[in-house]
Amino acid sequence: MIQLEFNEAEAEALNHERYHHPHPRVQRKMEALWLKSRGLRHKEICRLTGISSATLTSYLRTYQGGGLEAIKEVKFYRPASELQAYRGTLEEYFRAHPPATAKEAMEKIEQLTGVRRSPDRVRVFLKSMGMQCRKVGMVPAKADPQGQENFKKNR
Repeated sequence: MIQLEFNEAEAEALNHERYHHPHPRVQRKMEALWLKSRGLRHKEICRLTGISSATLTSYLRTYQGGGLEAIKEVKFYRPASELQAYRGTLEEYFRAHPPATAKEAMEKIEQLTGVRRSPDRVRVFLKSMGMQCRKVGMVPAKADPQGQENFKKNR
């Protein structure tokens, strides 16, 4: 059990932040710490706030190590794609040479970067760069090949 001592100024700050902080996760942390400052047992704090004892211990250790400012930090784990390092190069290339299919883009990305991704992940990456798939219709049997080439170059 982690023992913490709270002075009145800290307790007032916790009381204010548990209602007025813009992020709900931080509000929950502040609520748990405020209840701790009021002398409640850990089991009771967990029941009232709906968190586990391990989460409460984590909140208390964070407060113990960095104070109120450490509790206010919101950290989310967001993995970054390996392709982000090559984003500028790939975007420049694909703007100049738009791929016809996701598989074509996948092969070109592998050639340029050495990173292999599935067609679905390549679509997501291209969409994050602002590119989108164009829906095409069937090409009629007696299409004008010169007209098709003009369409590709001008669009």
